[in-house]
Amino acid sequence: MKLNEEERQIMVNLEYERACSCLKQAEGNASMDFWDVVVNRLYYAVFHAVSALLIKDGHNVSTHKGTLVMFGEHYVKTGIFPTDASKLYIKLQTMREKSDYNCVYFTTPDEMQPLFEPVREFISKVGSLIKE
Repeated sequence: MKLNEEERQIMVNLEYERACSCLKQAEGNASMDFWDVVVNRLYYAVFHAVSALLIKDGHNVSTHKGTLVMFGEHYVKTGIFPTDASKLYIKLQTMREKSDYNCVYFTTPDEMQPLFEPVREFISKVGSLIKE
């Protein structure tokens, strides 16, 4: 889809707002001990943040895997994000898929709580980059 600059900015802002909303949803679900939902929301927080970046920079992606690949290519390999950011994204994607599609896989508070701060930092960095 071809976007003019105004439309592009609207889409970037909507994706970023969705990322922030997903993070808040993760925090709320953590307070209720819904850890399988937490992993889903943390993953989508990162996914929507990356989507905002890709749209801002004019990259067109239509799949979750494509979004991950493009993030690595355009933001990790270029040094904009450290390798740890890619590892976080991959870890969340794997955990989210297991949690969503495997009825015997459950995430725990011990696994999930340490992921909140890196996700917050990730989203904050995206926020700074999309304002440039």
